[in-house]
Amino acid sequence: MSLKGLAVALTILICATIIQGFPMLHRVRCLCTGPGVKAVRVADIAKASLIYPSYDCENLEVIITLKRNKGQQCLNPRSKQASLIIKEVQRRNFLNTKIHKVLEKRT
Repeated sequence: MSLKGLAVALTILICATIIQGFPMLHRVRCLCTGPGVKAVRVADIAKASLIYPSYDCENLEVIITLKRNKGQQCLNPRSKQASLIIKEVQRRNFLNTKIHKVLEKRT
């Protein structure tokens, strides 16, 4: 291999190493776009989901699945209805973890 070829190969190797060291751009991949709705009729709610802030999205998201295949709605996490739903979901999650711990002790 000639000296010129070795220099080109070494340059490519160094450039590839430097490029791998660059941090990737942080892309926000939130499910909810925009602020979300303030309220949804309680009778139309089939399920409520909380998505906590993570690497992909820095926002708390409250996603409501509607009955009769009407899709999903994003609630504004700062609205009164959303804060009540957040408290209820957290309470149920806490109770579920306590129940699992009690059941694990029995077995």
